[in-house]
Amino acid sequence: MGTLSSFRDMLDAIAERGRRLVASSQRPGKKCTAMEALAMRCEELLSSKGEASGLALAQDILTGWAALNEDEQRAFMRTLLERFGADDAQLDKAIRAYEAQRSPENLALLHEAAEPRRQELIRRLNAAPKGTASLVHMREALLRRQASMPELAVVDADFSHLFASWFNRGFLQLQSIDWTTPAHILEKIIHYEAVHAIGDWSELRRRLAPADRRCFAFFHPQLVDEPLIFVEVALTRSMPEKIATLLDEKREAIAPGDADTAVFYSISNCQPGLRGISFGNFLIKQVVEELRREEPGLRNFVTLSPVPGFARWLNAADKTATWDADLLKNLLAQPGWHQDDAAAAQVRPLLLGAAAHYFLDARNGGGRPVDPVARFHLGNGARLERLNFLGDVSARALRESCSLMVNYLYKLDDIERNHEAYAERGEVVASPEVRKWNTAPNSRKTTAKSPEKTHA
Repeated sequence: MGTLSSFRDMLDAIAERGRRLVASSQRPGKKCTAMEALAMRCEELLSSKGEASGLALAQDILTGWAALNEDEQRAFMRTLLERFGADDAQLDKAIRAYEAQRSPENLALLHEAAEPRRQELIRRLNAAPKGTASLVHMREALLRRQASMPELAVVDADFSHLFASWFNRGFLQLQSIDWTTPAHILEKIIHYEAVHAIGDWSELRRRLAPADRRCFAFFHPQLVDEPLIFVEVALTRSMPEKIATLLDEKREAIAPGDADTAVFYSISNCQPGLRGISFGNFLIKQVVEELRREEPGLRNFVTLSPVPGFARWLNAADKTATWDADLLKNLLAQPGWHQDDAAAAQVRPLLLGAAAHYFLDARNGGGRPVDPVARFHLGNGARLERLNFLGDVSARALRESCSLMVNYLYKLDDIERNHEAYAERGEVVASPEVRKWNTAPNSRKTTAKSPEKTHA
């Protein structure tokens, strides 16, 4: 960290010298709004040749951006869209040159002319001290506005393009998180946990301190002490089907050498401004390798995963479903159904039949499984191994997934083959146990009156 701190100190010193140079060269002009002044500074940064002045301008722009109010930030984003796109005249010229002679040199000129000016602006802003962190926050603000301003997707594409390079696997640093990790990082683990909330420090200790628990996170050298993504791992003697068995505060820890299974039970992305930048696939694979080195006795690598979109999908199911959709909805609407053995026994075959169809057959507009967690793990080469009824009976899980959890199996010898099956053909690699629920008689509709209404 010493070398990195020295480098940052050097950048700060250069920026400070540049700020004095910029200030001495400025002349009073007509008054303008904060947002207009910021846009002018951006133009100045793009035309700047000096290193010190460029760093100072970049730092001033980022400081000015942070001080804008909501309306001003919205206006600035629109300015990035309208004022900092590609130079039309240069692009037309490059197109004509390439049409006249399709040489590698003209192709390179065309590529350069087609790049929006805001990409170079973002690169120069990134050079400022703490510039990367500021740009991640800027993209977070941009993403919040995209629903009401869909035209900003073009600007976001430029951020995504650059972030994909700046946050590629070569820059990511894997760190083990345990009870001895500095408190300011542990606080962020509590804050960023997105799957199974951590209520207090005592609960965090139960997840990190026991010998059969692990946590790993990716960090980036330009986001000091800010985890990008982390995974919580339980070492067990078998594949679990209920989250309560892993989080039970009264459970007895086992010696790591007695475990044969590593369970990835929570994966949390930490930076909203990096949404869509893939870290999880690298994280899982590297953690598997790390655990195999630490504990050679581990044979199975599985998840215990939530199904956050299942209830919403189920509520949209209609009378053409292969299970009795109306009956299942009525049963699930009964308060406390999961605590009533008779009601739960009636729900189980219907719910697992619906879940098998959800994973194996339901597709989004791109022809991929509708479940985002499934897309993540299947894309990494995992196999859908088991559907777990009453896997999570917390209020949130009952509301979002009707208590369902699933296990994905990372079988090391099959990962690449499974990945190819999913990537090339969209195939959901699933165990026979899962597939049987998609055709099980007790998951079929009992009220269908005609053959054409027995399939979704």
